Amino acid sequence: MFSVRNLSVFPKILPTLILLGPLAFPATNVDVGLVKARNSQDLKSLDEIISRYKQAAAADQKSADSQYRLALAYSYAAEVSLELRDKKRSEGYAETGIDPARGALALNGGNAEYHRLYGQICGQVIPANPLLGALKYGQCARDEINKALELDQKSALAYVSRGVGNYYLPEGMGGGVDVALKDIDRAIAINPKLSEAYLWKGIVLRKAGRNAEARQALQHSLQLDPDRLWAKEQLAKLPAEAKPGQ
Repeated sequence: MFSVRNLSVFPKILPTLILLGPLAFPATNVDVGLVKARNSQDLKSLDEIISRYKQAAAADQKSADSQYRLALAYSYAAEVSLELRDKKRSEGYAETGIDPARGALALNGGNAEYHRLYGQICGQVIPANPLLGALKYGQCARDEINKALELDQKSALAYVSRGVGNYYLPEGMGGGVDVALKDIDRAIAINPKLSEAYLWKGIVLRKAGRNAEARQALQHSLQLDPDRLWAKEQLAKLPAEAKPGQ
């Protein structure tokens, strides 16, 4: 049974448990086909890549990179499923990705990106069942993002992840658009070519009603990653741009 004591942890874990959206561009090289499938929201291709990566991970169980790549593929599939509004399918991919994410860390616990991805996957389990999911995986999401930043203070993706959490967290609990923008702007300062940071900056600015700035950020995201369908969808949600003289 849930208690008030259990629920009191929510304000502490919310900033990092909602690790949604396109946050999975790692510092390491990844399969171009994986990125293409994610960009085009192609779950069929993602399933085929997951099958291939599972075989590779099983063939070399001592390879942290093989475990990481498999976990990343599951994370991409969870991400796309959520973009397509299929929360249960997203939950299934994320939960299955937890074991290879842990496997990568067991082989190389000092890798900041492995911690970031593990935290992200924990967060991706939550949307299908926010209450139970937060209680079970929220601590993992928070701790792993913090660990990633402890190991690598220049992890732009980790700052984006934290910024996304703060975007969803109410101001009364320490979040809000201003706090989110600080993390996202820090990510951009670290890596000005990170399209995901500009994408989320646009989303946050749109929530703040700063539509002209939001449009600029989203357009810049698409300049860096023109094939990202989800970014195009976010840009389309903005009100039509006013014509000169209107």
